[in-house]
Amino acid sequence: MDFTVIDVALVGKLLLLLLIGLGPKIALVPFLEKTHAFDTETKVRIGRKMVLIAVVTALILFATGALLMRLLHITGGAVAVAGGIILALIAIKMASGPTEKPHDDIAAPVDPDKLAVFPLAVPYLLNPVGITVIIIASGEVVSIASAILVTALILIVGAFDYLVFTNIDKLAKRMKPVTMIVSEVVFGILLTAVAVQLIVAGLGNLGIITPTAAH
Repeated sequence: MDFTVIDVALVGKLLLLLLIGLGPKIALVPFLEKTHAFDTETKVRIGRKMVLIAVVTALILFATGALLMRLLHITGGAVAVAGGIILALIAIKMASGPTEKPHDDIAAPVDPDKLAVFPLAVPYLLNPVGITVIIIASGEVVSIASAILVTALILIVGAFDYLVFTNIDKLAKRMKPVTMIVSEVVFGILLTAVAVQLIVAGLGNLGIITPTAAH
């Protein structure tokens, strides 16, 4: 990402990446599956805490990402490859479709507060794409204006998440199970492609390969 010139293209690209990396899509189905046994009030509490944890974590990563890369002697390319590998694991699971009925198993009671933190806040809401983009952006911002831009977009996406997950029961009534399964598989395939692209970009950044420009 080139922050030397802040224009519509940069804002649009960054917003799209954050919607993938911090937006509700990847977390939506896991949220519905893991909170189905709770009442509406508890679901709202889980959603509220999940969004808060994800956004605060994102802001901390943005504030400290550049420092962490220096301390650990890692580069943006290494971060991209690592993020791509983890994202691929999540995306392949999504693309494979449901393999079991999530509500048929008898499980021990789950602590809603712990559930909101893991796995819902991280790695589902703030997923590998978001973590990768935010850490790389942290190392590449060149001015106060670019730092404010990234922070503002994180907060905007977080506000959108808040609206979705604090109104989840209303939204769930309008979602058809078949449509959700199909969209999950399609999005999983697209995310797998994003994961591959992250890995390729990271390897290119590390000088291991020379990516071919898309035509």
